[in-house]
Amino acid sequence: MTHTLSLARDLEQLPLAELLAEATALRDQGHGRRISYSRKVFIPLTKLCRDVCHYCTFAERPSKKRPPYLSLDEVLAIAEQGRRAGCNEALFTLGDKPEDRYNAARTALDAMGMPSTLHYLAHAASAVLEKTGLLPHLNPGVMTRDELAMLRPVSASMGLMLESASARLCQRGGPHFGSPDKDPAVRLATIAAAGELAIPFTSGILIGIGETRAERIEALLALAELHARHGHIQEVIVQNFRAKPGTKLAGAAEPDLDDLRWTIAVARIILGPEMNIQAPPNLSPDSYAALIGAGLNDWGGISPVTPDHVNPEAPWPQIEALACATADAGHLLVERLAIYPRYLSQPAHWLDPAVLPATLRASDSEGLARGESWAPGLALSDWALNDVTRRPYLAEIDSSIQRQAAKAATGQRLDQAALAKLFTARDRDFRFLCDAADELRRHSVGDTVRYVVNRNINYTNICYFRCGFCAFSKGKTHEALRGKPYDLALEEVSRRAIEAWERGATEVCMQGGIHPEYTGETYLEICRAVKRAVPQMHVHAFSPLEVSQGARTLGISVPDFLDRLREAGLGTLPGTAAESLDPAVRAVICPDKLGADEWLEVMEAAHHARLRSTATIMFGHIDGPESWALHLLAIRDLQQRSGGFTEFVPLPFVAMEAPIFLKGGARRGPSLREAILMHALARLALHGQIDHIQTSWVKMGNAGAELCLRAGANDLGGTLMNESISRAAGTQHGQEMPPAAMQALIQGIGRVPMQRDTLYRPVTKQRQAAAEAAADLLPVVLTSPGDPKALARHIA
Repeated sequence: MTHTLSLARDLEQLPLAELLAEATALRDQGHGRRISYSRKVFIPLTKLCRDVCHYCTFAERPSKKRPPYLSLDEVLAIAEQGRRAGCNEALFTLGDKPEDRYNAARTALDAMGMPSTLHYLAHAASAVLEKTGLLPHLNPGVMTRDELAMLRPVSASMGLMLESASARLCQRGGPHFGSPDKDPAVRLATIAAAGELAIPFTSGILIGIGETRAERIEALLALAELHARHGHIQEVIVQNFRAKPGTKLAGAAEPDLDDLRWTIAVARIILGPEMNIQAPPNLSPDSYAALIGAGLNDWGGISPVTPDHVNPEAPWPQIEALACATADAGHLLVERLAIYPRYLSQPAHWLDPAVLPATLRASDSEGLARGESWAPGLALSDWALNDVTRRPYLAEIDSSIQRQAAKAATGQRLDQAALAKLFTARDRDFRFLCDAADELRRHSVGDTVRYVVNRNINYTNICYFRCGFCAFSKGKTHEALRGKPYDLALEEVSRRAIEAWERGATEVCMQGGIHPEYTGETYLEICRAVKRAVPQMHVHAFSPLEVSQGARTLGISVPDFLDRLREAGLGTLPGTAAESLDPAVRAVICPDKLGADEWLEVMEAAHHARLRSTATIMFGHIDGPESWALHLLAIRDLQQRSGGFTEFVPLPFVAMEAPIFLKGGARRGPSLREAILMHALARLALHGQIDHIQTSWVKMGNAGAELCLRAGANDLGGTLMNESISRAAGTQHGQEMPPAAMQALIQGIGRVPMQRDTLYRPVTKQRQAAAEAAADLLPVVLTSPGDPKALARHIA
């Protein structure tokens, strides 16, 4: 206590302005310009409580007019209302163990077959998680270690306000007298047990109930010590007491604004730059800027549908108004989940597996709230479009982002950390990067948007690899998606090539699963079949995985096999199978595939063999800004050595039928902002090395592709004719985009369309005319694996 008193005296002696300056500097060091909040729905499971706090109006006595507990139907109705309003968090609040005081509570629990209030809470939270996908945050009061363990599988986070570390307040005449659960030692034991169980936890202090400033500091130091031990306290609330009529403290003085600011600043100084410090905005409705100026970085949970049942006299602020007020103070309001990003970055440690799927579905790449229903492969809603096109809140652009964009524009290589930070840009910073990328595109390649008339030929969907993202070979087996296993006949490959040529194509793009019976000779014969059928057709085929597998089965080196493929008619390679070049990500999504270094080695060998290729990234699953930056720089570095990449193609992860998503192990693909930003930052990061940035209409849709073309992309890729890989994953955007549709999209944004070939050369007028007069496609023939004409059997 001597140390606490000394620290209190030191802090008291500091002028408030100096204290606030130190606190805000620490906050900016840890959180930058962001102020977060959680969009929540408030579920008061019961208002009965065995404690008698002298300031509380939440707790009620039993009444014949209302049941002691909300029914499960009522709980789900409130949660569903929140889900429809865009909430991600279901905040359960309730009194401490009311069955220990009230027979009505005990009787109600017995009628439901529940041993305790906490068992009913577990049941209700589980139902909300399962039925609505909202993430439960539980505030049930003091708990034992076993009770915390029981609730962990049904919650993303939990909380218990320490309120005060002063046992003095529990003595007769104090605000906590008669409230056994307000004993600081008991509350600290609960918080410590939560740490032992790795539960992301909320705590905080209540100021103005009779404690001294030294006692506030004592409470903050106690929380700091527990956090240092377990790392589990994700936020600390500094809540100002509000006098309420009908309570014993109705006439008590409330802390003034300077007292609140002083306490927030002290909390920041004691708890450090990384801690999330929160003050409820509805309790200080005219003081948002002042609270930001005290060092907070979070506004807590705000509900668009339910009142603050603990402080019903204090309405929640409108989120739009809060965003504007936050921006006026020079900060950006961002939406978070009930679990903070730091904890979601280590889900195996901090989250029960039962809660992880819903949490990932609700999150973006940074662990913040995704905030939109759009996902790659789906049509864009007006809401999602508005989120990336609305007027920015911030008045100024982050100067470090401006410096990095200027550096990229001169062709310099960005470092990984700086590039990763650019991927977190939002609001005005996001708009600036998109505009900078588009300006760079204009200077680099002009206003021409190119596309190629091509046909996808996926010769087999049989594959012995177990990639977690792939629905093509392991999706649901029905005709609308993957369909049954097939292994095309060479005659069908040739027929499709001929038909594609007649429809104006200059390229066939050929890839398939890694069939266990295929050898390098299979791939050679596929090339020969196309060139025999249509000698003029460009063969764009075989990912580095197929090249590696083909070389291995023939017992020759990759360079030797590439030479054979080129002699057989291969023109270029698609840069697929790259997925993520971050080894840690790759180890999860495709552990048995060739490694990142091997992918790069095959590509470099292809370039040295005079076979150019595309480069791709498949993003938005378990990866994030650091992985994306690493990937882009690996592509840039190889291009600087070999010069063989023709274009870079961001491929947003389509989740709907992907095994890793269906098992709850991945996000729903990138958010719209992230998908657009990938195209913009590819333009910036690869400037001077790769001129062409392609957007995938299959995954982004027309509206999404337009946004990417306005953010640095200059290529729409292929017309495809038959698209099956993304369609198997669940995309809604069709199998073909004819040249007329391509041209209409391009001209609709004021750009100039140009049909190109695979190597970005203009095509002849004859090819253009054939493409524009294309007849309908004939039905494809999917040869069954057992057919004697199947590739595996035929070539063997």
